[in-house]
Amino acid sequence: MAMEMQSGGKMMGFLVILLVLFIEMAAPTSASRNSFSTQILEVQNQLKLLNKPAVKSIKSPDGDIIDCIKLSHQPAFDHPMLKNHKIQMTPNFHPEGVFGENKVASKMKLGSSRNVTQMWHLNGRCPEGTIPIRRTRKDDLLRASSIKAFGKKRHKTIPQPKSADPDLITQSGHQHAIAYVDEEKYYGAKATINVWEPKIQQPNEFSLSQIWILGGSFGEDLNSIEAGWQVSPDLYGDNHTRLFTYWTSDAYQATGCYNLLCSGFIQINNEIAMGASIYPVSSYHDSQYDISLLVWKDPKEGNWWLQFGNSYVLGYWPAFLFSYLSDSASMIEWGGEVVNSESDGQHTSTQMGSGHFPKEGFGKSSYFKNIQIVDGSNNLRVPKDIATFTEQSNCYDVQTGKGGNWGSYFYYGGPGRNANCP
Repeated sequence: MAMEMQSGGKMMGFLVILLVLFIEMAAPTSASRNSFSTQILEVQNQLKLLNKPAVKSIKSPDGDIIDCIKLSHQPAFDHPMLKNHKIQMTPNFHPEGVFGENKVASKMKLGSSRNVTQMWHLNGRCPEGTIPIRRTRKDDLLRASSIKAFGKKRHKTIPQPKSADPDLITQSGHQHAIAYVDEEKYYGAKATINVWEPKIQQPNEFSLSQIWILGGSFGEDLNSIEAGWQVSPDLYGDNHTRLFTYWTSDAYQATGCYNLLCSGFIQINNEIAMGASIYPVSSYHDSQYDISLLVWKDPKEGNWWLQFGNSYVLGYWPAFLFSYLSDSASMIEWGGEVVNSESDGQHTSTQMGSGHFPKEGFGKSSYFKNIQIVDGSNNLRVPKDIATFTEQSNCYDVQTGKGGNWGSYFYYGGPGRNANCP
């Protein structure tokens, strides 16, 4: 009996030791507690920096909250070089040919167009003197790999049509189907872009369709201004198609961001929100919807302006943000981009455009039409010698055309993984 009790006591003691060890392993160390507290503090500080005090807030049917922020309180003015900046409320000049009127901006028709809709418009509008900004939430920041990385593209994401690097695809994990020009100096670009809601395989992947305004080489000092639509679960937390912009002056390293997620782009328009949902979107073999985007350089001030549709002049990127683009662009690209993470060892099934190949044509494949560039005389014109580029045409492809009221156009995109793209 005594031996049994002794044996039982040893067993109980062993179990107590195991329990203590488990508690010690499970309990957070002071270092891990400090790390967690630091992260929470960083998140709170970043939210305070991004979400300025609102004059009015609008709950969108898609779950977004749109804050109406005073024009002078927007994130752009956190930049030290914009502290005493006088906001330019209209461009001095506008490319000839858009409205068939004089190039001077005062002659522009700036009235609203009801053909263009963002989902949040269903529940309200921002008053004059404010701009609409999509509110950033805690979950948005926590999805990012780091607070510093939030709202930024990764390095080496620009399509390089003339690169001879055989590792280009595997290095960047990004794939493209684009049309481009690079034979002269460019002062802007325009296109009408078919809008879809492509399916995304992994939350860390995205699909976008955009215009790139590029200056410099594809090295560490590349300048880029970008605008289009995208589906990005990682950035926005859902699969809605959203209007977006991007800029960088050092090939996505330290400068630039999406939308208004850092200081840079100065918005003047109170009707269109960067990063907000575009509604409605196109359906296969059914109704088709598109948006027109124009980016151009004001020859007087040197700022790069953005226009959405025929009526919404959204704002500008100040000239001082850039080195090469302070003069002109050396390349313009139009087209689609996806992230191919190959998470299961196979090509992603993330769709580009409509998810269908160019050969299917209108109503089935996505398009860019009325492709134009702005030349040195501030005129909009059809570009010469349009070339195309795609890393793997059996995954995503591009086909150009010309004629009729579509001017220069192309169909692009594809399904990603298929029998010919394993």
